Amino acid sequence: DRRLRLFTRNRFNLLSFHDRDHGDGSGAALRPQIEAWLSRAGIDIGEGPVRLLTMPRVLGYVFNPISLYYCHQTDGRLAAMVYEVTSTFGVRHAYVIPVPDEDQAEGLIRQGAAKALYVSPFMGMEMDYAFRGHAPGQSLDLTIDGVDAEGLLITAALSAERCPLSDREIWLATLALPLMTLKVMVAIHWEALKLWLKGVRLTRQPPPAWEPVTIQTRARESRLGR
Repeated sequence: DRRLRLFTRNRFNLLSFHDRDHGDGSGAALRPQIEAWLSRAGIDIGEGPVRLLTMPRVLGYVFNPISLYYCHQTDGRLAAMVYEVTSTFGVRHAYVIPVPDEDQAEGLIRQGAAKALYVSPFMGMEMDYAFRGHAPGQSLDLTIDGVDAEGLLITAALSAERCPLSDREIWLATLALPLMTLKVMVAIHWEALKLWLKGVRLTRQPPPAWEPVTIQTRARESRLGR
């Protein structure tokens, strides 16, 4: 952010990144929080990079349904993923999942987790997530399937191409997708209204999980991800 005029960290700008929008919400440094979660999963990445894919604040406003932490070993191998999910109710939950040794070299993502956060009033808690994709390179891809007892319920997919982080690219992206973070929130509520008008039943919101993070060990990941 020191070389950019249109992007700042923890300060207002056209685009900005605020530490308190992630992790425990305290504004404390994020890397130590991620490292503590990884340690509980039996993972030590040393000085390896942790890269966060997320939406910035746009003119001070942000809503991130999901943010992705790619946690790498010092040699570049993808060691773990952290999926940080935030609901429109303002509750956040993180899923910390190791990447199997056989997938690390190619940066493959083939993981699974049981749903632990109430996200939509139209979907219950009896659901598993399946994640698949690759670590970011020149391009990026990720697909998330939500599966319940009757099969596939919902699919979300993301694909992207890398471009330089410059004031020019920030300006062009903002012109192409103005007020993007606000549009995400509006679109979620618009789709919810359409489902309600169609008569889709609402589910009861359960109490939040006793801990805002799901930690998987390598053995647990292997059972869910295959």
